[in-house]
Amino acid sequence: MSDRFAIWLKVRGLGLALAVVRDPRDVRPPATADELEQFETDVLAGFVLARASARLADGTICGDVGHLEQMRSWFGRPLWEMEPPDADAHFGKVLRASPSGTRLGRSQALTTYFLFLELRHKVEIHRMTGRVIECPIDEMNRPRGSKDAALRIPPSGPEVKTLFAGWGGELATCRKFTPTARNYTASKLMFQVGLRVSEACKLDLADIKWNLGRFGKLHVRHGKGARGSGPRERMVPLII
Repeated sequence: MSDRFAIWLKVRGLGLALAVVRDPRDVRPPATADELEQFETDVLAGFVLARASARLADGTICGDVGHLEQMRSWFGRPLWEMEPPDADAHFGKVLRASPSGTRLGRSQALTTYFLFLELRHKVEIHRMTGRVIECPIDEMNRPRGSKDAALRIPPSGPEVKTLFAGWGGELATCRKFTPTARNYTASKLMFQVGLRVSEACKLDLADIKWNLGRFGKLHVRHGKGARGSGPRERMVPLII
């Protein structure tokens, strides 16, 4: 049977016939280079918007887009044309000597991008190019490694007291009192209030709310977010 099914078949005993069925792609003109370029730009913009709607931090989205742009520049064609051999060449040659974190981040960005293509644009890409979307990262070429944090053993109580007592004693003999007093205050906040280093560094005098609560409260404007959602604000009791 030919591609156009240009043969009439008679079904025995039923008197039915099969008509010629034409592929609709035969009458639809192929997408031009300009149309594909515009479509690729729109797809990347949609990817950014979708990740932003999932409340990912801007830094996380920019990192993924940066990985995709570097792979696009190396590949020279739309990323949906990448196949496993292309991914083998990129990760096995271009990123051979790169840190494991870079390899893992780029692999995850590419995998997420192809998942977006499969969910949102699989039919449209097949209609425009005739290509079926398939992620080039598989179990054979997926970069190995993990970003699990190492086990941390906190210091003992006497060690912590010795540390802060030493900082306090240095205030009387330090060469520059102002930065030493600033660092000591930030350390006391981290120790007794439970702030992170990044949170304490971004505090301002206006963030101290003496009129709230029994001891006052701190307005942490740049609190750590969860699962890449970006900074979250919170109020912390000022118990010192």
